[in-house]
Amino acid sequence: MAAPLNSAPLEDLTPSAPRAARRWTAALRSPLGITAAVLLLAVLVLAVVAPLIWQDRADTVQSAEILQGPSAAHPVGTDLLGRDILARVLVATRMSVGLALLATAIGVTAGLLLGTAPTLLGRRVGRWIGALINIAVAFPSLLLALFFAVIFGVGARGAVLAIGFATAPGFARLTQTMAATISGRDFIAAARVAGIGRVRILLRHVLPNIAEPLVVSATMALGAALLSFAGLSFLGLGVQAPGYDWGRLLGEGLAQIYVHPAGALAAGVAVVLAAMAFNLTGEAVARAIGLRSPHPGRSAGRAPDHELPRAEPGPGGPEQPLLAVENLRVGFGEVTPVRGVSLTVRRGEAIGIVGESGSGKSLTALAIAQLVAPPGRVDADRLEFLGADLTGPGRKEHRRLLGTSLAMVFQDPMTSLNPVHRVGRQLAEVVREHQGADRRSAWRRAVDRLSAVRIPDAARRAKQLPHEFSGGMRQRAMIGMGVMANPALIIADEPTTALDVTVQRQVLQLLAGVRAAERVGLLFISHDVTVVGQVCDRVLVMYAGRIVEDLPTAGLLHDARHPYTRALVAAVPDMTTDRDAPLAVIPGRPPDPHNLPAGCPYAPRCPLASERCRTEDPPLTAYGEGRRVACWHADLAPAVVPDDQIAAPLGGERP
Repeated sequence: MAAPLNSAPLEDLTPSAPRAARRWTAALRSPLGITAAVLLLAVLVLAVVAPLIWQDRADTVQSAEILQGPSAAHPVGTDLLGRDILARVLVATRMSVGLALLATAIGVTAGLLLGTAPTLLGRRVGRWIGALINIAVAFPSLLLALFFAVIFGVGARGAVLAIGFATAPGFARLTQTMAATISGRDFIAAARVAGIGRVRILLRHVLPNIAEPLVVSATMALGAALLSFAGLSFLGLGVQAPGYDWGRLLGEGLAQIYVHPAGALAAGVAVVLAAMAFNLTGEAVARAIGLRSPHPGRSAGRAPDHELPRAEPGPGGPEQPLLAVENLRVGFGEVTPVRGVSLTVRRGEAIGIVGESGSGKSLTALAIAQLVAPPGRVDADRLEFLGADLTGPGRKEHRRLLGTSLAMVFQDPMTSLNPVHRVGRQLAEVVREHQGADRRSAWRRAVDRLSAVRIPDAARRAKQLPHEFSGGMRQRAMIGMGVMANPALIIADEPTTALDVTVQRQVLQLLAGVRAAERVGLLFISHDVTVVGQVCDRVLVMYAGRIVEDLPTAGLLHDARHPYTRALVAAVPDMTTDRDAPLAVIPGRPPDPHNLPAGCPYAPRCPLASERCRTEDPPLTAYGEGRRVACWHADLAPAVVPDDQIAAPLGGERP
């Protein structure tokens, strides 16, 4: 049963202020931070105060001092009208930096919108936007800026828009690539199972994980924007007289560079120093923010501080199966990797799915959880969960039902937990999203669930990040997340594969305890038949995208009728295995889903295969109470081929 509720302060939901302050202090005290701070402060101070102090000196025309060289009165000389060049360079800081900031903001905003479009709008629209980005990044940004400058016209406004839109493709490509990588992680799939919407997933889970490189890229883009503006103004396409920026001052000093080089170089030095200031600042900020991410506020109705309510079952009632699947098919174009899967799971029942990699186990689970994204296609004659038809309309209702009553535990707990959020906060999100719990009660529930899955000192551990947990603790935390909303069904997709045998046993015992205490249904996916035999009541064996045998766990070792099932069992070593003999394996390879044979897919590897097996695919038929098998020779299998001949030695042929 769940442990007693523990209390936790509201402030525990966010990183503590002293810890954040220490990170910023360390970053500012580093050589990089000091250099960046000095340069950035100088640029910003000049942008604010230079026009106030030196504006009159910069605009004063002195005909008697035309084209003078450096002197005490004019450190870098004067221009064609006798105006002080240094004063003009200092005053131009405000316009140069301000316009570059504005252009960068336009480019970053447009790039973020384009780069995150596949995440928000789906892959179909995202592919078209991706193609547009690919075309744009094929051209140099300065060439794009010149192209847009012609379209938007000469002047500061046209230059801002031109440089902003020229910056957007590169930033969009970076955002799109990183967002796609994060979107493929298991914790994003878990958030989708929890029913969290696309916008919230983007803001809470995707962007915080890619914020650091985006910050660095944005500051570097700002330095590039300064250079681009200088180039456009130098060519006469940017700031127009009587205004001036560093690029225009460069153009004015070019004609005198051989006789008066200081006047021409002053604006160039300003561009270089300002660009360096922003680039170094980006690096320092990236180090300082580390794994921090925003905590968006959210108003929610209060829920009880104690046990949160279980989602109400659907109209099927407790006597009906939790999950009923008939003729489930998953396709990608012309390929159908899952073909006609049918299964049922009842309350308190544990069903195991076993098979080699590529047999369709995980894809079946994703289809049940409604996690197969386009261009994937899911069809089924029947797909009901708690009496609700998941193939019918009502996407919002289905999302809420799956988010509260179905939990998924993935194979790799490190990728299943968001690395930038504290573990307790991730657990709390489930009940805040679906049950309207306030932050305090959601936090208490998270600590309670961590205690229930045997994580010591749960109140302290809840404040830690996933990398501070061991592998077994991360997997237990994932199970704790799964039971946050009292689910009716847990889908565990190879949850013990990445764990050592000691931790594996603890996780299996934990799943069994949760199942017994809460009468939770369990769909356990694994390639290890011995693990399934320890946990499950019934076993479904999958091969080439379909179920080839359905039998009770008690009959798995000695009464399996399909040769593939018996080969899986025979390939697992036990205490009686001859350690001097090669390990047994199943000869051959699974079939390619793109090119399945006409008959039984297992026929090329089967010792019982006949001509009929090679031409006719056997249907999945019942052969006893609670048993099904898809084999033409099911009645002969145990008698014809002994267990020691069903698999071949590793690296050899079948005896």
